[in-house]
Amino acid sequence: MSHEHSHFHASLEAHDDIAINPSANPPLAELINPARRNVLKGGLSLAALGFFAGGISACSKAGASPLLGFQGVPVQIDPQFDRVLVAEGYRAVPFFSWGDPVEAGAPAWNPDASDDWQAQLKQAGDNHDGMDFFAFPGETERGLLVMNHEYVNPPLHPSGQIDQTKPRPLAEVRKEQAAHGVSVIEVKKGADGHWQRVMDSPYNRRISMLTAMRIAGPLAGLDVMKTVSDPSGLEVFGTLNNCATGVTPWGTFLTCEENWHNYFINRDKQDYEARVSHKRYGLAKEGTSKNYAWETADPRFDATPYADQAHGGHVNEPHRFGWVVEIDPFDPKAQPIKRTAFGRIGRECAALSLGADGRMAFYSGDDAKGEYVYKFVPAGRFDASQPQANRDLLDQGTLYVARFDADGSGQWLALVHGQNGLTVDNGFADQAEVLLNARAAADRAGATPMDRPEWAAVHPKTREVYVALTNNDGRGAKQPTDKANPRPQNLHGQVLRFNEQNADPTATAFTWELFLLAGENRGAKGQDGQPVPVNLTGTINGDLFSSPDGLAFDAAGRLWIQTDYDDSEAPMQAMGCNQLLCADPATREVRRFLVGPRGCEVTGLAWSPDGKAMWANIQHPGISFPASDGKTRPRSTTLLITKLDGGVIGS
Repeated sequence: MSHEHSHFHASLEAHDDIAINPSANPPLAELINPARRNVLKGGLSLAALGFFAGGISACSKAGASPLLGFQGVPVQIDPQFDRVLVAEGYRAVPFFSWGDPVEAGAPAWNPDASDDWQAQLKQAGDNHDGMDFFAFPGETERGLLVMNHEYVNPPLHPSGQIDQTKPRPLAEVRKEQAAHGVSVIEVKKGADGHWQRVMDSPYNRRISMLTAMRIAGPLAGLDVMKTVSDPSGLEVFGTLNNCATGVTPWGTFLTCEENWHNYFINRDKQDYEARVSHKRYGLAKEGTSKNYAWETADPRFDATPYADQAHGGHVNEPHRFGWVVEIDPFDPKAQPIKRTAFGRIGRECAALSLGADGRMAFYSGDDAKGEYVYKFVPAGRFDASQPQANRDLLDQGTLYVARFDADGSGQWLALVHGQNGLTVDNGFADQAEVLLNARAAADRAGATPMDRPEWAAVHPKTREVYVALTNNDGRGAKQPTDKANPRPQNLHGQVLRFNEQNADPTATAFTWELFLLAGENRGAKGQDGQPVPVNLTGTINGDLFSSPDGLAFDAAGRLWIQTDYDDSEAPMQAMGCNQLLCADPATREVRRFLVGPRGCEVTGLAWSPDGKAMWANIQHPGISFPASDGKTRPRSTTLLITKLDGGVIGS
């Protein structure tokens, strides 16, 4: 891994890790009645985690899982490890890398083309992230693989770095913008039994920061969405910082805009302090924007209000990001749609839970320290017999935020104007204001601040919901510990799971428990021979890991867990490189299935309909992956994973 590559990625993650939440919502012990509080006194220690034991599923000893049919692989602590290690009996090969041709006429990847943004518009974007597989109707061996490209690394340019002290060259900025977004590629199983890309498919498509998108839902056309570039407030160019995903029952792809705030700046300090829609989301307010200083070449990323420009210039441009974007993968001509009824946050995902009666919920984490877990419940129901009637179901519904009470119960608090303190007197003029400033609305409603909530996943059979809380080294300082977030200086994170009342995705009450705390074994000793601090130990039944990030279920009900931590940091060295693991929800056993190359994040999963092929993404690898020759520029890459005997992955 080059110094520049690792340093820049670390700087991006440092921006993402900043706690923005100013609320002083009470610790969970204060949310239960005094009689019960005495029972839980002192219950925030790790020793008291047995309070939740046997809640939804009982534990069993490692090695007893009937669901996990592979042997775990060892950690890789070699600082020069530059390949993928997968479980015995499996094959993992590079399938789709940054710069690979996508659309017709795309040239081959050129590592030195720093300003060829027209080519990048037709090639795979950078930093592959969440993805999903969409089978063609009636087919099992042909489909569309759709994936996010979260952000870019300086190795996009030959210099390997960005000078944010000078105006950026517009061509370089355009290439970076073109490398954001989404790729749609057709894949099929060949006559030789191997999955391959269909290079000349009419479905192959790139969506980027330069793609026009429609704004829909409650905020469409309102003054807060209008800019000098779009006085209608109905169309915006691009989607950015797309992390995790979701799918709809009608077969569309949901991509979620996560740390979009790092692309904007408002230098008017007085306006910044008064503008909740900027300050509560952490826009830059001096110097340049936090990521790439795009505003030095593209003025719409300068959200400073200027009196001589209509609609305040681009002051509203940040309002046009932070949404769920719906894409129809089977219609290359369809315009992507930003669905504003979901609310505006730093959204990780939109994980679907579909009830037998067509009622739905979409679960999301807001990825920053001390932020919240949300769900959106559409007002209408999915009707498979009326495909066109489903097309606008995401434009009306109720946004909720979670409160996790200390007795293992929970409440979904409606973010609806006039409810839960969301009134004019408290700064919310109407429902549009609530959705635009969903974080501030959640503060007021009394939601539980969480340890960086990221991906959610819904069990395909039980509808249990799992949420990854990656880590929070500020817990215990700015945010008190509580039952759901029990560790100060939480460097390793945890996974929560909860059951909606009556398994109804639209319920407003649920029960919850800690599925596991990530970290090292209790009683373990560090390199200095001293016991590992309690906040670094976990409750994992099986292979150890840190910082759960991506979560996904396969059709059999295996929970796949992907990690994201800085593998060069001392506390993470025992964990080695980032990993893909698999857990049995019933026994809670965890096994390590795959280890990625040094410096990477393992993220994004998709399966073929028969479960015999799995795709996983290696984001921002270090050194030279996938060439693994020690000298070639590293490229984010999608892996194709198959079982040598042709069986189902994980079985």
